[in-house]
Amino acid sequence: MDKESEYLIEQMNRHRQEIEPLVKYLPWLEQASPSAASTIYKGDGLDSNTSLAFPVYDSTLMSFIKVASNSPLMDRNYPYVFTRRNIKTPADERRAIESADYKDWGIICGILSKYVLGGRTRAALWSQGVSERIFYLCVSKMLEIVTQWNAERNL
Repeated sequence: MDKESEYLIEQMNRHRQEIEPLVKYLPWLEQASPSAASTIYKGDGLDSNTSLAFPVYDSTLMSFIKVASNSPLMDRNYPYVFTRRNIKTPADERRAIESADYKDWGIICGILSKYVLGGRTRAALWSQGVSERIFYLCVSKMLEIVTQWNAERNL
C-alpha cells in the first residue's frame, strides 16, 4: 500500500470519528421544522411596548450546536470557502453540499461552520440552518462520504 492510500485511510477514519457525535442528531434534523427549532419569547404579562422579544431555541438544537462547535469540523476561516466557490445563497450551499465528495470535505465543514459559528453573533443563522436543512445536509453528506469511501475500499 502506498503512502497516499495510507494517508486517505487515516483521513477517513479521522473524519468518521469527528462526525460520530453529530450523527445521533440526524433523525431530529431531518424531521425538524423551522417552527420547532426556535420560538420568540416576548415576556409574559408585560406591556408590548416594554417587552424585549428574543429567540428561544429547542434544547436538541442547542445540544447539536454545542457538540458541533466543539468538534474539529469547525473552520474559523469559513468565509474563504464562500468567496473561493462563489457561494452566496442557501441554494448555492445546498448544491455545493450535494455535489461534494471526499475531496470537498473542507467545503462542507466551511458551510457547517458558517451556521454554527456565525450563529453566535447572528442568532437567526441557527434557525436558518434548520429551516434550509443545511445542518441535516452537511452531516448526512459527511456520513455518506465516509461510509461510501470505506465501502469502496473494502470491496
